[in-house]
Amino acid sequence: MLALERRNLILEKLQEEKRVVVSELSQLYGVSEETIRRDLDKLDKDGLAVKSYGGAVINENTSIDMPFNIRKKKNVAGKQKIAELIAEMIQDGDHIAMDASTTSVFIAKAIKQKERITLVTNSIEIVIELADVSDWDIISSGGRLKEGYLALVGPKAIEALDSYNVEIAIVSGKGFDLERGLTDSNEEFAQPKRVMLKSAKHRIIAVDKTKFGKIAFSQIAGLSEMDIVVTDEKPADEWLARFKQMGVRCYYPGQRLQ
Repeated sequence: MLALERRNLILEKLQEEKRVVVSELSQLYGVSEETIRRDLDKLDKDGLAVKSYGGAVINENTSIDMPFNIRKKKNVAGKQKIAELIAEMIQDGDHIAMDASTTSVFIAKAIKQKERITLVTNSIEIVIELADVSDWDIISSGGRLKEGYLALVGPKAIEALDSYNVEIAIVSGKGFDLERGLTDSNEEFAQPKRVMLKSAKHRIIAVDKTKFGKIAFSQIAGLSEMDIVVTDEKPADEWLARFKQMGVRCYYPGQRLQ
């Protein structure tokens, strides 16, 4: 097993269990404890984990972004619920902008049976996922590939995204706060999402329960800049009250779409 593969497996374990122990990892992967310590040193240096006595814990800092292949395995059930709800909102023939989040990949899978969709995205993963759909018009933003994230970013991506107008924009983020709204880990990820929201008639925010009450580094949109919030479980009353005050519709499993 390559060191990179092993570190990714350790990251997956950290996502699930929040902490790992050197001696257990050594037995699990059949390598020395010194090798595991070097792996944890690397993860700590990259800001993905925090070394502790005899092991490491997950870095919960919302400004630190896990690699795409790790993030897409987090709260899969919640993202699938969100995707199913949003799929009910999409009509045949819609023009849609969709960001490079892992949640959007689940949404793309959920709407593959729709017809004549025009989709604009800066996500390589979404383009690949929809490559076998015959009657869609799939438009990639172009731009610079962000290593490890399957996202196209930079001035060229922004220029392309800004040239389209769509019925629906669907974006996610790393944090969702009552005061600061939707936020992401850095400006490179946040800027394409802002442009998508600006270009759309209907602005859908797709955020699972793990994002609520968190604030990441770069702001994407305040509550006044969104129309619909879709999440995987009923939010607390204070959230629902604020949504109502701001004219934002909120949908979650078990609630009937209006």
